Amino acid sequence: MWIALKHASRWSVTGVIIVLAGCAVGPDYRRPSTPEAKSFAPQPLPQATVGTAGADGETQRFVASMDIPGQWWALFHCAPLNALLDDALAHNADVDAAQAALRVAWENVYAQRGTYFPAVAAGLEPTRQDVAKDVATSAASGSSLYSLTTAQVSVSYSPDLWGGNRRQVESLVAQAQAQRFQVEATYLTLTSNLVNAAIEEASLRGQLDATHRMVELQTQVLDTVKRQYALGDVSEAAVAAQVATLEQSRAALPPLEKQLVQQRDLIAALAGRTPDRPVAVTFTLDDLRLPSELPLSMPAQLLEQRPDVRAAEEALHAASANVGVAIANRLPNIQIDATFGRSSEKASRLFAGEAGFWNLAGNVTQPLFDGGALKHKQRAAEAAYREASAQYRSTVISAMQNVADALHAIHADAEGMAAAERAEDAAAHSLDIARRQLALGDISESSLLAAEVTWQQTNLALVQARSARYSDTVALFQSLGGGWWNRRDTVAKLSPQ
Repeated sequence: MWIALKHASRWSVTGVIIVLAGCAVGPDYRRPSTPEAKSFAPQPLPQATVGTAGADGETQRFVASMDIPGQWWALFHCAPLNALLDDALAHNADVDAAQAALRVAWENVYAQRGTYFPAVAAGLEPTRQDVAKDVATSAASGSSLYSLTTAQVSVSYSPDLWGGNRRQVESLVAQAQAQRFQVEATYLTLTSNLVNAAIEEASLRGQLDATHRMVELQTQVLDTVKRQYALGDVSEAAVAAQVATLEQSRAALPPLEKQLVQQRDLIAALAGRTPDRPVAVTFTLDDLRLPSELPLSMPAQLLEQRPDVRAAEEALHAASANVGVAIANRLPNIQIDATFGRSSEKASRLFAGEAGFWNLAGNVTQPLFDGGALKHKQRAAEAAYREASAQYRSTVISAMQNVADALHAIHADAEGMAAAERAEDAAAHSLDIARRQLALGDISESSLLAAEVTWQQTNLALVQARSARYSDTVALFQSLGGGWWNRRDTVAKLSPQ
């Protein structure tokens, strides 16, 4: 009877330990609910933009739930741009740093998982001692000078009764996943910045060409006005006015040239190069093609696609797990230590005779008073969870705003493009009339050149309108997450090793 009760008691204690080891204190993480928003504007946006017949005047259609390719920039159909992106992804230092940080995060996970298992250490301690003769031991034959060799294995284990270690691992895994999405955010930022830099370079080259052409035409106008002034046909004020107009156009050239040089430096830096090693390829707007179909994800999809939203969610998960860690630290802790070994005066007899020894010890520790430190650490963890929850909501709202801004901008760009083309058509028509009038002798050469200047000014506005369509198309791809889930080049790097 007593033996049965003894075994029953033993199994009961074991069962309690197993049950406790299978649970973890603190809140179990639950993913935040998806937003109730069904669209990105109070009123449904048009499914397509307006279109025009000129270059980059294509109608762009929005396709609901259209998947985004991993290399979304390939939709611009520019082989030099594709090559530049491939080179930048291979050599950009920020990408390398993000990937290294990801490896650090996973190694921390693996290190913490080691706490699931007992810590085992082996030691060998040979000593030579000379003790007082009065305390010489019989084991050393009464001699005060003797040698002792000890070999032992120590085992230490702390059962995870309250799940504190598991919560810590859970937190670190969430942090590693957050870093994974930081890697994706780094990729998306790099590719978006590089494509935008190429578009800006193309725009600046177009603006410089248009401005140089205006300077040439205004120089011709000034020469004509000077001849008319010499003949007495115009006043000195007309000459001065034309000089002011010409110098104003010339003054626009240095800022554009400065921006172009800086843009080239930016492209080199994004590609992992120093300024003295610029990329060989250059870009013009004619090198690019505007995508005719654009993706339009629903708000619920956006939460899965945006790296920053996913990273914020993982940060929330980590904060939730940290609450459990803080609670577990306030509960009793059990430590089990065991040592097995052998000790002898002679190393040759270490594993012979009665040289063996062992000890087994258990320790239960319950924090009683710590000045409130553990209590306040728990409260801090709970506050950090609320902070992460608020930051997650803020990130979601910002993500939806980014998409809404890009959609509105794309529609506005198309309208602006149409207006710029109408202005260019009107200026071209006016120039054509002026040329016919000059042929008939109805106007002076300076009037014709003035019409040409006006036409070139509309061309400058048209270049800016074309580049705006490209830039805001990039902004839409970026705001929707950039298709990272379809990339195959980083899957192995992002997976735990």
